[in-house]
Amino acid sequence: MSSGAVPGRVIVTRPEREAKAWADALQARGVHCEILPLIDITALPEPSVLAQAWQAVSHHLAVMFVSANAVRFFMDARPAGLSLGNCRAWSTGPGTHAALLAAGWPADSIDSPPKDAAQFDSEALWNLVAGRVKDGVALALAHSKAQPSVLIVRGADTQGQLAGRDWLALQLENAGLQVLQTVAYVRQAPALTPMQRSLASEAVQDGSWWLFSSSEAAQHLWQVCPDLPIGQARALATHPRIAQRLLAAGWGRVEIVPTSLESQAESIKSLT
Repeated sequence: MSSGAVPGRVIVTRPEREAKAWADALQARGVHCEILPLIDITALPEPSVLAQAWQAVSHHLAVMFVSANAVRFFMDARPAGLSLGNCRAWSTGPGTHAALLAAGWPADSIDSPPKDAAQFDSEALWNLVAGRVKDGVALALAHSKAQPSVLIVRGADTQGQLAGRDWLALQLENAGLQVLQTVAYVRQAPALTPMQRSLASEAVQDGSWWLFSSSEAAQHLWQVCPDLPIGQARALATHPRIAQRLLAAGWGRVEIVPTSLESQAESIKSLT
């Protein structure tokens, strides 16, 4: 870990698996990074939940994955030989899209905002799939078929509370779809090592930028390090909603940066 001021340093707070890959990619583009994973990802204590969810996959109009971790844990639970049928996979960003391809979901059955999209979120995904959803509902009604359904695969906290927004689920229900949800993994606050705590203490005071792609990561930081003087700290948020929550929590300075890697690197370098 570094000591003293580190000009232009970015603290990447994603779960460890994603944090290292993202930090390496930013470093390759000239952004000095260190990782401090603030979300721990673990498997479900009872994996039979996913086995049950898989039995109906081929009957869904689509399965929507909220993250690459949702893909990883859900696809790892796929029973051998079970067909996907005509089910499509939905994702809100390139990382989840890449995870779907790596897990073997057919490329022509994946709906995801393009890599050059202005934003990677539920709104962008809905704009992409709304037409197909409405067509699917109309077709089912015309042929007196069962109500079409979409399965949303996401994480939960240690109390079993679902992580993520309900905005997309509301759009789907309003369009006439049945929305089902399943938990694929558990998201929890990390147990920081003394070295990580030292990094956190330095980074809120030495001008480092904290990069947040989830407001949950910021919540976990407050949970494990409640006495940090965030009023003098600087944060980067990948979405306006995250920025609003950081400002409301008292972060001294918050800037919004693009989600895509190339644009994010350029944006960060322009700030530092």
